Amino acid sequence: MSLTVDITGLPAERLLFAPSPLAELTAMLHVLAEPAHHPSLRGWATATASAIKPELADRLIEADFLWRSSRADFLVPALPGATLAEELDAVDEVSDERYASAALVTSCGSSRLSHRAAVSPLTDPADRDRVRELALARGPRQAAFTERLLADPPAVRALIRRLREDCEQAFFADAWRQALPTLAADARHMADLLARRGLAEALAAISPALSLRGEPRPAAEAEADPASAAGAAVGPAGPGRRQIVVDKLQDNATSAVEAGGVTFVPTVFGRPHLVVVHARGWRPVLQYPVSEPGLAEPVSFALVQQRLEALAHPLRLRLARTLARGPHTTGELAHAWQLTAPEVSRHLAVLRRAGLLTTRRRGRYVLYELNLPASARLGTDLLEAVLR
Repeated sequence: MSLTVDITGLPAERLLFAPSPLAELTAMLHVLAEPAHHPSLRGWATATASAIKPELADRLIEADFLWRSSRADFLVPALPGATLAEELDAVDEVSDERYASAALVTSCGSSRLSHRAAVSPLTDPADRDRVRELALARGPRQAAFTERLLADPPAVRALIRRLREDCEQAFFADAWRQALPTLAADARHMADLLARRGLAEALAAISPALSLRGEPRPAAEAEADPASAAGAAVGPAGPGRRQIVVDKLQDNATSAVEAGGVTFVPTVFGRPHLVVVHARGWRPVLQYPVSEPGLAEPVSFALVQQRLEALAHPLRLRLARTLARGPHTTGELAHAWQLTAPEVSRHLAVLRRAGLLTTRRRGRYVLYELNLPASARLGTDLLEAVLR
């Protein structure tokens, strides 16, 4: 499963790395709403939540569906500004129709709304009835927000902007001052890596969950086939097609060519999430967690699934239990579990391909041992892959 961003024919200068105050504030609000997703930030979340005045805390709870499980597209800016006020001014320029459609995706709990044809619940009666029904199924707060937004978009937009401005005074300004040097340094490093080593290495440095598929077409081919070079269609990578592939538990695709490029936004409050704005009509944005020393790199969901399947077999689970206690040879394992050596070898091969075993040679014998760090992280890796 993956999300692909078509960048066929997109010049490197259309790939932007920049920190965003609004995106970082949204990441912080998500941490406050879902601290269990971010164990390394639990101390910050506890201290910040306890310092917020009750009136502001209540307002955050009323609107937390805008950033709890998914994020409205306008909360992760495609063209980051220098200040939160500047980015909020840019949000104010978004039409009521686009704003409402993006906000209602979160309150209705259905990302399918963001990929539909260009209709708006503000103008289309059938679409309005549909979002009301979906919001009501999500809960009374979502239903009430939906009704207010449908009835008076400017008033709701003003309330949401004021909420963010109040957050800036309450806690964001200080947190942003501390985070900005790290975010700016990471953005500069990634932009330099892109210029010197190319997009594939820049993506690999951002996260193992990102990769580049396809190669750029020769200039002569691109000129002979301008429609393809423009990336008009999004689909499986073919000759000359380039895609950014995001390892996520979804199957979606979008084009960055029509939207004018891709924006990469670093965050220190985002791990383990890799947020991608990819709705129709919006420039694709990837908000990625900056690398933190001492923290293990995320692994692909395919590898997590491979490890779970390897341990699902009862015989392999027994072998893993034995190998967790110390190194053993194939013959020792066969004797301990009354199996044949070839049978043990087959099961060990499965565990080894999944990265769950380490080996070392002692004379003519090969000793197998359980990879304890990888095994210990299996639950965390699964959770991070699901939350990514």
